[in-house]
Amino acid sequence: MTRPIILALPKGRILEEAAAVFRRAGFDLSPVLGDSRRLVHDCGPLRVLVLRSSDVATYVTHGTADVGVAGSDVLDEEGRDLFEPLDLAIGRCRMIVAERAECPEPARPGSSGPGGHVPTSGHASHAASAWDEAADRAQAHLRVATKYPRTTRAYLQRKGITAEVIKLSGAIELGPLTGLCDRIVDITQTGETLRQNGLVEIDTVAQVSSRLVVNPARLKLDGDRLAALIDALEHAVS
Repeated sequence: MTRPIILALPKGRILEEAAAVFRRAGFDLSPVLGDSRRLVHDCGPLRVLVLRSSDVATYVTHGTADVGVAGSDVLDEEGRDLFEPLDLAIGRCRMIVAERAECPEPARPGSSGPGGHVPTSGHASHAASAWDEAADRAQAHLRVATKYPRTTRAYLQRKGITAEVIKLSGAIELGPLTGLCDRIVDITQTGETLRQNGLVEIDTVAQVSSRLVVNPARLKLDGDRLAALIDALEHAVS
């Protein structure tokens, strides 16, 4: 009996979007959508594992899954050795830099707290000037909170900005509101959560979408079937 191709998919909204892409490619994943409590589903030639989005790349890296669907934000942050043959054009959002709509000046060494207020326009088109103003404060100590420290440090290095990067796991928007940080790097789709928390975007770090990822060793061992899957999905998203 032929072993099924093991596919790792993330829970949530992306699961439905991914199922639609696979349906167009000729794979029926309706069992995955029918029972949210089950985590393993047999769908014809595919066995589907339903995981947290942050775990998909781990399962594929270690060969527990042959292929998976993972966000480019997670892939860029973790830097795993995976084959990424296809952008599935789903789960589109942006990784952005944001700060308070009225942003307090970062605390200087030896000070007891934030200084005066620096008004900002809040538009991404003013990103360069916003960062330049921050960099010009020679004594300023910028702090940036994020779930993506590796990506954030690379972004800051490209911009020539020195800042302390603080890793958080959730509720990133709370950082600037409580004084933990001056800015955040986070994912947004519409920007509504930022607006509701009095934050404005000042730059875009990256465009994010979901990618098909393949374990390189499995690709060598089961190349024909995995190549056929990739080809079918490529036609589905073209």
